[in-house]
This record gives sequence, C-alpha cells and structure tokens, in this order.
Amino acid sequence: MEHPLGVIFDMDGVLVDSYAAHLRSWRDVAARHGLELSDADFARTFGRTSRDIIRALWPGKFDDDGVARFDAAKEARYREILGERFPEMDGASELIRELHDAGYRLAIGSSGPPQNVSLVQRQLRSGHLFEVTVNGTEVTRGKPDPDVFLIAARKLGIEPPRCAVVEDAPAGIEAARRAGMTSIGLLGTAPRERLAEHADLVVGSLRDLSPAVIGEAMRGRAKG
Repeated sequence: MEHPLGVIFDMDGVLVDSYAAHLRSWRDVAARHGLELSDADFARTFGRTSRDIIRALWPGKFDDDGVARFDAAKEARYREILGERFPEMDGASELIRELHDAGYRLAIGSSGPPQNVSLVQRQLRSGHLFEVTVNGTEVTRGKPDPDVFLIAARKLGIEPPRCAVVEDAPAGIEAARRAGMTSIGLLGTAPRERLAEHADLVVGSLRDLSPAVIGEAMRGRAKG
C-alpha cells in the first residue's frame, strides 16, 4: 500500500478464545479471598482492566496494594490455564496472514499485562506478523477510553482514521469510536445489538473478514 492502513486487534475474545480461562482464573483467585463471581458480573466487566474490575466488583475490599496482588495472582493463574491448552480463535492466523500480505500493518491492543500479550503472540501461528503490541502497563485509562488504540496507532505511525479495530466487547467498540477509528465487532462475548450500537460492522466470525471487507468498512466510515 502506498499509504498503509492499520488493523488493531483486541486480544482476549478476538485472537484467543480466552473467556473460559479468564472466568476460571477470576473464580480461583476470588475463592482464595472467600469471594464469588457470577457469570453476569464477569460478562458485565469483561474487556476492562483487571484493576478496574476488582474495584468495581468489590468496592472498598482491597487497598491499592491488595488490588495489585489480586491482579498479579489472577493473571498468573490465567497464564497457567492458557498454557495447558491454547484456544486460538477460529480464522485468526489466516486473517492476520491475509492482511499482512495485502499490505496492512498490524498491532495488538490489549489492556492485559505484557506477559499475557507475549504469550498469545508466541502461541499464535501468525503472531510474528504483528509489528507492534500495546499492553496494560502502557495504558493509563482502560477501555472505553481510547488510550490503548491511540498508542497502537502512534506505534504503527498511522493516523487513527486510517486504522480499523477488531473488538468483541462493547467497551472496546466504544474506545475505537472515540479514537476515530473504524470499529468491527466480533460476536461471541456480547450480543449483536450491543455491538451494533456503535460498531461500523459486526461479524459472526473472523472468517467473515478479509482485507477487502475491512477496506470497504473503512471507506464506508470515511464517506459517512
């Protein structure tokens, strides 16, 4: 591409089918503190930073040090679970390869810790094709703030309007919209109607996406 376009992938629920692993790790660590986590509470907070989730679910229960310790234990448990079996999202590596071959520049934009992002990038069959990554240590404000995606665009050297974001969570779709980027919602975590509130395009699978489909969505947003 003479003027390259960028595609920024959220990680959890987009590149790796990590919903079950995250839920299990949250529950395992919560149980150590005599706490419980419902499916509804988990679904409601999915996509936000772990620190935000801890404070939202158990307000006043942990001081800053306690939040940090809980967060570290939860993420360590998550990596253990993911290391047992890596559930790559269907079509992820194929889409990454197609976009790379078509000249798109690629990034991972995640609020997870750097160890999680590194693990997923290593395990993905096409993970080496991502030029840049953003992790939670680089992000001051979690989604729906656009911080994570704006940092990714800066690292890629591409202006936000020339970037598309692939996301599965409404908070991520809202973050992409606030960043001025084309937002593509992937079904799985949230119902279609929730994603469609702000997404420029909603798809049922990564196999529904291609360089042409993403390019058309970006052109449609630019015209709008």
